[in-house]
Amino acid sequence: MAASRAKTKQKLGELLVEAGLLTSNQLKDALNRQAQVGGQIGSILIEMGYITTETLLNFLSRQLGVPSVNLLNVEIDPSLMKLIPPEKIQKMKVIPIGIDDSTVTLAMVNPHDIMTLNEIEFSLGRKVHPVVVPASQMEAAIGSLTGTEGQKIAEGVRKEEDRKADQKKPPGIISLLRYLARSSATDMLLSAGVPPSIKMHNELRRANMESLSPADCERYARELMSDDDWEVFQKRKDYDFAVTYPDIGRFRVNVYRQRRSISITIRHIAEIVPTLEELNLPSWIKEYALKPQGLILVSGPAGHGKTTTLAAFVDIINSSRKCNIITLEDPIEYLHKHKNSNVNQREIGLDAESFAQGLRHIFRQDPDVIVVGELRDMDSFEIALHAADTGHLVISTVHANNTTSTIDRIVNVFPPHQQNIIRTKLADSLLLVFSQRLVPLQKGEGRILAYEKLVNSYRIKNLIREGKTHQIRTQMLSGTEDYESIDSSLAKLHLAGKISFDAGLLFADNEQFYRELTGATV
Repeated sequence: MAASRAKTKQKLGELLVEAGLLTSNQLKDALNRQAQVGGQIGSILIEMGYITTETLLNFLSRQLGVPSVNLLNVEIDPSLMKLIPPEKIQKMKVIPIGIDDSTVTLAMVNPHDIMTLNEIEFSLGRKVHPVVVPASQMEAAIGSLTGTEGQKIAEGVRKEEDRKADQKKPPGIISLLRYLARSSATDMLLSAGVPPSIKMHNELRRANMESLSPADCERYARELMSDDDWEVFQKRKDYDFAVTYPDIGRFRVNVYRQRRSISITIRHIAEIVPTLEELNLPSWIKEYALKPQGLILVSGPAGHGKTTTLAAFVDIINSSRKCNIITLEDPIEYLHKHKNSNVNQREIGLDAESFAQGLRHIFRQDPDVIVVGELRDMDSFEIALHAADTGHLVISTVHANNTTSTIDRIVNVFPPHQQNIIRTKLADSLLLVFSQRLVPLQKGEGRILAYEKLVNSYRIKNLIREGKTHQIRTQMLSGTEDYESIDSSLAKLHLAGKISFDAGLLFADNEQFYRELTGATV
């Protein structure tokens, strides 16, 4: 008995691995789950489907040197529940399940708890014979006690476990996708240790359900990905792709590893490109979208609608011009139908190795319009500038805070000895920089677009060539035909009653100027 007690001081999970009843990876998953949501490791292993209740009971019986009992298979005389006061049953985690002339059989989670055994024996005046039960069954049994004499413990345990199983059972991925498509949320976030969450107006909201386990998240990822996608993900540890469910919609998905588990970000993509009016884009955008040649850049933080604005540009051209449009996207979000133009959409990772590689060979594809999901590196910027300078219209997004920092971002990608040449090329080919933010509406749910524009006029060209883009913001603060600040756009939205003052202030570039424009100078 002493040897068995010493053995139980080892962690249960390790013992199960030693016995060959569990793999090391399964134990890691269960320990992650325990760290995130708490609970007994044995119950977690059963919940995750790694072992059965019977397997755990048999193992505990061997390790502890006492018999085991499955409470689901036991009928208990209601009179037995009167032997021990309910408060002691709750406190000590014990259930009397049998009695004879001199002995009470007592179900316990820890049958080696000497203090509890001595106290029960003293209060009953009988010898106690302990048997081991899983912690989850004990909790369910105690939770099911209602004081009704005729109630069977087994029935109570079964009902309680069924209820908890229904609560804990995560929804299927199809149900989650349907919910996202119906909601006004932009993204759904699936991570182990928390319930499924959505992003509403840049605010995280969690579903009223049990937290997801690492196994739940892995199952979701496998259901969303093809076998080839899964192999790529196993090598890269993160992966972008898009999926379409005909009855639900199209979704952009990013799967990545964190803390030895998988997390998933899902974005619902509207199948029909919204109109300029629906996006709150200015009508003068069309003038630049229909230019035959030059460079148009859309900038702003992630999650503020740059991809949708890019799709709106493509739709304008597709509807109005007869030309060949080539896009490079990671992944493809909006699917464009051929209208007056041919639209050839290439996905990075599937149709091209990278943006830079796709751009190197793009001139052989006879493009009139080149659309790049994002300019990220020196090679991409250089090819885009060359294309814009040689008779093509190039439209792309850049991660930058505002219009002037967009220009600086491009220049600073290149080594110092090339920067003067790049400024000259940029000054010659740039048509428009459009920087945007999505700001929460004052009334109702949703967000509205605020923007900053920089049109490459004659004086803007000179400031770019001379490396004086910082002067654009100071010299043209009040707004001109070639420059309008984000502060001016935010102030107009506030004065029109569409956004609150504080929401505008949060996104303002120059807080004092924004206050002056809105009349809140104090």
